[in-house]
Amino acid sequence: MLRIGIAQINTTVGDISGNCRKIKEYIKQAEEFKVDIIAFPELSITGYPPEDLLFKPKFVLDNLALLNELSKEVFDIVAIVGFVDRKGNNLYNAASIIYQRRIRGTYHKMCLLNYSVFDEKRYFKEGEKPRIFRFKNIIFSVNICEDIWDKALVKNVALTDVRLIFNCSASPYHYGKRKEEEKILSYQAKKNSIFIAYANLVGGQDELVFDGASMVLDDKGRIIERAGQFKEDLLITDLEIGKREEKKPPIPKRKIEPLEPIPEIYQALILGLFDYCLKNGFKKVVIGLSGGIDSSLVAALATDALGKDNVIGVFMPSIYSSKESFEDAKELAENLEIKLINIPISDIFNLYLSFLKPYFKGHKRNITEENLQARIRGNILMALSNKFGWLVLATGNKSEISTGYTTLYGDMAGGFACLKDIPKTLVYKLAGYRNSKELVIPERVLKKEPTAELKPDQKDSDTLPEYETLDPIVKAYIEENKDLQEITSLGFDKKIVSYVLSLIDKSEYKRRQSPPGIKITPKAFGKDRRMPITNKYRG
Repeated sequence: MLRIGIAQINTTVGDISGNCRKIKEYIKQAEEFKVDIIAFPELSITGYPPEDLLFKPKFVLDNLALLNELSKEVFDIVAIVGFVDRKGNNLYNAASIIYQRRIRGTYHKMCLLNYSVFDEKRYFKEGEKPRIFRFKNIIFSVNICEDIWDKALVKNVALTDVRLIFNCSASPYHYGKRKEEEKILSYQAKKNSIFIAYANLVGGQDELVFDGASMVLDDKGRIIERAGQFKEDLLITDLEIGKREEKKPPIPKRKIEPLEPIPEIYQALILGLFDYCLKNGFKKVVIGLSGGIDSSLVAALATDALGKDNVIGVFMPSIYSSKESFEDAKELAENLEIKLINIPISDIFNLYLSFLKPYFKGHKRNITEENLQARIRGNILMALSNKFGWLVLATGNKSEISTGYTTLYGDMAGGFACLKDIPKTLVYKLAGYRNSKELVIPERVLKKEPTAELKPDQKDSDTLPEYETLDPIVKAYIEENKDLQEITSLGFDKKIVSYVLSLIDKSEYKRRQSPPGIKITPKAFGKDRRMPITNKYRG
């Protein structure tokens, strides 16, 4: 019998000493249960992804120095630790196998990723061969993240009498991905008659969230143990391989079921927001509350992530703001027990208009005056942020950001955008889910027609198609790379599709100036999608 552990830890990029302290803590916990081998996630010493920190020679040297320090404190347990290795002028995404105060071997990742959010070939050189180890008459191997997806690589390793593969991973979350991972891991385990221990990272890092969801599969492809999602965890399990040994301390019983899709996305947003604030030193956040669905959901997420005392809402009514909007914002704040500040903007808006009147003479009112209101609100939020050190949370969703239905330096102002990758239709589902746990978002907010309230009787549908039509078109174009003809063939009106695609293409310059937000879909704006701003191609 072999007792293995998976340390599903939340690392911080660049906090090499702090990450090493955490690794040591989990090793000590594993030793108390007499774990034989413990595996940590990919690049667990540096944090993931370190990006251009890898171009700093001292950063790489510091990571190597702390790996060597760590190795001196590992004795009766085998520890598999991710780090950055250097050989000559080449850097490698690596994992070292440490036992009895010595590094017994190092594996270099062979399948480097160069798509989506990954830029590994920018930094690393591919490893040349697998590494095989023997411990207590058990032969095991170690690989990193994408290596486990390579059928030929895993097959060749299994042919060397390997019974167990430890996969050290840092696989960014998007909805639906966990099932993909389970499918390929199950296939590899069953096809090659091997056990697989999948050690995945957890935590938020800028736009990325890592869900953990580490797991152990037997040689029939069955998942025999799971770690929790979106939280640190130490998963310990006994594998029926090797000889029976002395009696070990009992492992605490656990039964973890994966989250359903909507609760899973909600937890991803909470973790992404919490870690962005924690790791960047923000204690409190401020949100412009309009009485609408987007700002209401952001306020609920922030309260769940940071606590009611660390969330401030600001209602900034203009002459176009309805009585119902104030009532809904007030009720939301009372339900969440967060502070609400009321700062009317009508006098400021009129002052702007009076100063601009000589220059606007002879021109009718248009979107300019609408945007002025949004920018006044953005200025107020940023002033509060500067004065009190609060992080401004932008409230725009993916549907709006896709089509440019947002105002630069207005409602786009902020340091973090929780809903940046959340389509409007999903906003409603998430709000409904939050209310199913406890009614905090007023029912009227979920039912009333969306509006920016920047002119009389304004509705989102005056400018955009209904969101039930818009969101599938955005998904097809952004996430699936479908063109006009392909999207139209799905049953959408060609004029509507053409209009939406033109809005998306023309709004790239806005998206480049938007705050970072949490990646939830398979293709988010930011590092996932890198379109030129100056671009005449329309397909």
